[in-house]
Amino acid sequence: MFFEIFPFNFAIDATAIAGTALWSLALYLGFSPISDWVTEKLNHWFNFAERSLYTSTAEFERTRKARESQNAFYASLLSIVPFFFAGILFNYGVELGLGRSWAISVGIIACMSGGIYELGRRDGKSE
Repeated sequence: MFFEIFPFNFAIDATAIAGTALWSLALYLGFSPISDWVTEKLNHWFNFAERSLYTSTAEFERTRKARESQNAFYASLLSIVPFFFAGILFNYGVELGLGRSWAISVGIIACMSGGIYELGRRDGKSE
């Protein structure tokens, strides 16, 4: 059905999509202080940009809590974008260096390593 809409064909490579997603998650977990920083900066920018849309201070203050919550949600969703582009590069590098058959395997290993690192970092921070 998807291919009937467009007059041209798409070449969807499931291995590339899976490898990129795994590398994105691994980088997001492995560099979690940076991902937190990106989320915080995006949230500040969204709040600043939205403030310029209001002419009435009373209306701005009345809807502030809901808008800040919505902006925090959008910032958390968009904070994956830089890691997604880095994941594309890492996946492409693994495919060039080791071959297509290793792309998902190394992505899974990187994802597990990033998750273990993040668990250890949070455990060390809590003590």
